[in-house]
Amino acid sequence: MSDRWGRLAPLTGVLFGVLVVVAVFTNSSETPKASASAAKVAAYYAEHRSEVETSGILFALAFLVLVLFAGALRSYLRRTAAAEGLGALVLAGAVLMAAGALGGSGLEYGLAHNLHDLSDETVKTLNFVSSELFLPVLAGGFLFGVCSGLAILRGAALPKWLGWVAIVIGIAVLVPPASFPALLAFVIWSIVAAILMYLRSGGSVGATSTSAAEPA
Repeated sequence: MSDRWGRLAPLTGVLFGVLVVVAVFTNSSETPKASASAAKVAAYYAEHRSEVETSGILFALAFLVLVLFAGALRSYLRRTAAAEGLGALVLAGAVLMAAGALGGSGLEYGLAHNLHDLSDETVKTLNFVSSELFLPVLAGGFLFGVCSGLAILRGAALPKWLGWVAIVIGIAVLVPPASFPALLAFVIWSIVAAILMYLRSGGSVGATSTSAAEPA
């Protein structure tokens, strides 16, 4: 049973991607900028309360699942001795991303859910903080992308092109005009990597079982 769950663990990357897509479509409106007035922020959260609450919960779940996927990816990378240390940094990047995403989603949920109990100054402050909490997501995305890419290039059993794409994504998240498209690319990369890890892990297990069954 444990072997079966171990083989299914990489598919958390697919679940992460699905949750992000659903969260984005649940609330596709643009949140107020950090410099927005209290009146503008209050009007936005009053109008989009249910969408913000739902997407906030989905985003929180998505990034918790991302940490699980990063753990599965780390275990996969540890099969290659040269990539073992990089796997720990991949997991650290995912934790950093999750911390930023959970903090931002929590503040947005709190704003929408408790809007009528907050003063104008509090509304403006919370909106500012939730906007700035996006920075840990970018920093974590850089660590995750670059380190996983380097690990793949150093011999992990995944296509080399997947490693180069991860490095490009990791660098791009730190470039403001490309940050959002890079994060979308990161979601797609996670889905592709998850499927490849699952297929290759299954093949390895199958091959090992076949070899063990063969007479000496």
